[in-house]
Amino acid sequence: APPRGIVPPMIRFSARAAAFALAWAFPAGAGDPLVPYAVRGGAIEESLTGAPGDPARGRAVAAGRDGNCLACHPAPIPEEQFHGDIGPDLRGVGSRLSPGELRLRIVDPKRIDETTIMPSYYKVEGLERVARAFAGRPILDAARIEDLVAWLAALKDGADDGAPPPR
Repeated sequence: APPRGIVPPMIRFSARAAAFALAWAFPAGAGDPLVPYAVRGGAIEESLTGAPGDPARGRAVAAGRDGNCLACHPAPIPEEQFHGDIGPDLRGVGSRLSPGELRLRIVDPKRIDETTIMPSYYKVEGLERVARAFAGRPILDAARIEDLVAWLAALKDGADDGAPPPR
């Protein structure tokens, strides 16, 4: 055993690796308190942040590991391969659902269909089989929810992928 106060290099590396993994698993804001919201008529009409989200960031959330939407949903993100097919197609979803309806489906989809396998991205209580490391933390913070809502709401029938036009 090393003398007291001296940490072997492997343990130092493991601690750094664990810190990195936690920072990656819990992005900035994921530990912030949840914003209260009201569900009325199958929708959460008010923005969780009080401001509109950014569609370009929302597209990145959908395509990336934060939202992991493509694991289940086909979506107009052609550069990504292997879209899932167990969830509804997201093309044109902004023509079918209002931003408030989209927000509820992301925040707590079981309010719409209690048999859904879609996770609740902004709920921390009443969940089953949550790994201890993830308990008490939403999958997405309020800002990422709003970005995702902005992108999905921009996905209109006959439109492109909902990304803002190039500048």
